[in-house]
Amino acid sequence: MIGDVGRQLVLGLGGTVDYELRWDSAVLERLAGAHEVGVGDLTTTGPIVDERSLLVAVLAFAAEGIGAERFVASSEVVERFAAHFVYDVTLGGTGVRAGLVLDGLGIPSVQHLVSIDDNVRRLLPDRITILSSADGDTLDPHLIVQYPAGARVRLTDGEVVSSGANRLIFANDPPNRTMAIAAGLSEALAEASAFLISGFNTMQDHDLLVRRLSELLTAMARLAAGALVYYEDAGFYTRAFAETVRARLLPHIHVYGMNEDELQEYLGRAVDLLDPAQVAAALGQIHRLIPVPALVVHTRYWALAVGPDASRHRPALESAVRVAATRYRLGDGFTAADADATAAMKRHGGGVSLVRAIEETTPDAVGVAAFALDVASPTTIGLGDTFVGGFLAAHARNGEQQ
Repeated sequence: MIGDVGRQLVLGLGGTVDYELRWDSAVLERLAGAHEVGVGDLTTTGPIVDERSLLVAVLAFAAEGIGAERFVASSEVVERFAAHFVYDVTLGGTGVRAGLVLDGLGIPSVQHLVSIDDNVRRLLPDRITILSSADGDTLDPHLIVQYPAGARVRLTDGEVVSSGANRLIFANDPPNRTMAIAAGLSEALAEASAFLISGFNTMQDHDLLVRRLSELLTAMARLAAGALVYYEDAGFYTRAFAETVRARLLPHIHVYGMNEDELQEYLGRAVDLLDPAQVAAALGQIHRLIPVPALVVHTRYWALAVGPDASRHRPALESAVRVAATRYRLGDGFTAADADATAAMKRHGGGVSLVRAIEETTPDAVGVAAFALDVASPTTIGLGDTFVGGFLAAHARNGEQQ
């Protein structure tokens, strides 16, 4: 049961301005020819320091059919690469996208930001209250690349063919690396029923990270005992920093979420997401590493929660999966009616079977199957953020301790 807490949702910690590229194989082929990129040049691990190395990374990840988030040497590299394509300017960051989802569902929120400019002011709805630590306007865009299933790009000595749709994020964002905590955060948290934490993955100075975590914990001391704390993982630019974050925040986290890419990165191996034995082993291993009351893993086929409080979250998992599927098929700007329409659509058969098997064999596990959607131009960016927004929407509507 929720205690004597306010009804305010506080979302953080950093937002971004995103350049969402329109995938264009012809442009990529032209660039590959100009930079003499061949199949043997493709790597997902090389430093991204110029247009060629960024192109190589995009093609390499598409060839493997996986999503990722990577650091770029400068924002100028992002700007130069984006200039070759048609792109949309949108807002990103887990907290911001979750807030946009909540706004579409008619639920207000408070958004903690570390940077701001006219794009943010123009694109954030009135229902989202801004709490910012920025002392001036800055713009360091994140490059978002969404590739479709079956995309083909010819290279000098072969071709890249993507096995499935996914998204890539490339950025150099000083305000998010600094992650300054706004002075008013503690006051906002005193009125909060839920607090979303995400964004530390972009930090690269360990001493500064430790200081920011200390400042955050000081602000979180104002949270009421019944308030929900949700932490959403992300691809850490410096993987060892994830341990630092967990060591300090885990005692305060009620729900810890991650996607399939992050799960497999933690485990250091691929997981067949439709194999009950492999998924059960993965859940057990990751929950031992991250022993929170409810560990949530969300994938293209299913969403599962494991832990002593997992059963409380079934309605929130259902809401999260339904809302994420709505974004996948409709993109930005969907409504509660759109999400309701998604609920009647077909579930993924393999996901249904996997969830049933896990619930039957894994103690303290509950799950919801994803939807089987055939969409010509799916939206793959922000699905995890949208999932979080759907999860928090259930919390806000039900008024229950998740």
